[in-house]
Amino acid sequence: MGGVNRTNAGANLPALRSHNTALVLDLLRTAGGDGISRLELAERTGLTPQAVSKITGRLREEGLAAAAGRRASTGGKPRTVLRLVPEAGHAIGVHLDRDELRAVLVDLDGTVVGERCLPMDLGAGAEAVVAGVARAAEGLAGAVASVLGVGVALPGPLDHVRGVLHRVTGFPEWDGFPLRDALAARLGLPVVVDKDTNAAALGLAVADEGASFAYLHLGTGLGAGLVIGGVVHRGARTGAGEFGHQVVQLDGPVCGCGNRGCIEALCLGAVRRGDVAEAARVLGVGAANLVGLLDIDLVLLGGRTVASAPEEFVGGVRAVLRERARGEAAVPVRIAPGGVRGVAEGAAQSLLAPLFGRADG
Repeated sequence: MGGVNRTNAGANLPALRSHNTALVLDLLRTAGGDGISRLELAERTGLTPQAVSKITGRLREEGLAAAAGRRASTGGKPRTVLRLVPEAGHAIGVHLDRDELRAVLVDLDGTVVGERCLPMDLGAGAEAVVAGVARAAEGLAGAVASVLGVGVALPGPLDHVRGVLHRVTGFPEWDGFPLRDALAARLGLPVVVDKDTNAAALGLAVADEGASFAYLHLGTGLGAGLVIGGVVHRGARTGAGEFGHQVVQLDGPVCGCGNRGCIEALCLGAVRRGDVAEAARVLGVGAANLVGLLDIDLVLLGGRTVASAPEEFVGGVRAVLRERARGEAAVPVRIAPGGVRGVAEGAAQSLLAPLFGRADG
């Protein structure tokens, strides 16, 4: 799925059976309820009609694909049209914020079919937090027959490859905790752990928001998810996107990370004072730095704090970007779709992406 390397050509080799199946599944997904014919699948993937027939036969046997009627043909009998069966599989996405937990259950189409939100103190200790996440996931999983796994997104820094947390800003006691393994052992399901901003960026890339954009998340903290060339950019140590800890005022207020004058400290300080215009201006300065550094095409804003005053934040960030553009076309700014559950939905996509051949970057 998005944040992702997309491939649109198959190979008629037994060793690539799973790759080819993923290509077919992705085309079934994007075709929606109208479906797509086997001939169209062969044309779009480059696979032989025989290979497509074998793949779609297996998918129908597994309940992942079904007939969606017939379509008139230019010659010969009408073609059978196939569609994805969204309810054949589900994934759970969890957004573990500093003060609340939001979990969603999504089907293969990415449609949210269940949701839970409850208070959760990230500082309550590993045992309490793991138990809370497990309860929410088990409650959602109990409503369906097939769950592929659980994606958990939370503030960084962390190692998303091993699923190990580092010194989460404001919660240093989490340093070194193997969250992925602890949850997998508790739930008996595959678990993926990622930063909240990366998960949201993945979900946005899945929704085809663009191939080169920054998602700026302002909630209880401030971070960025970066998509460059259609791929979520995490960096060698999952450290990319620590947007909130750019120092922009050398003698500024102390930040939770220990430095002075970080964008996060300045922005959240303005929010606490009720000065939304100043918070938006500070966010715009950081966004402009990012645009200048990476030459991205789009800035998307999200998070609970942005959601409390979306027009003010978009307007403030846009004004700074226009000023810094110096007469050239400014990079567009808009609110990210998905609202407050965008991070949780993105976390669920971390489980769905491989199924559709969109290997996460």
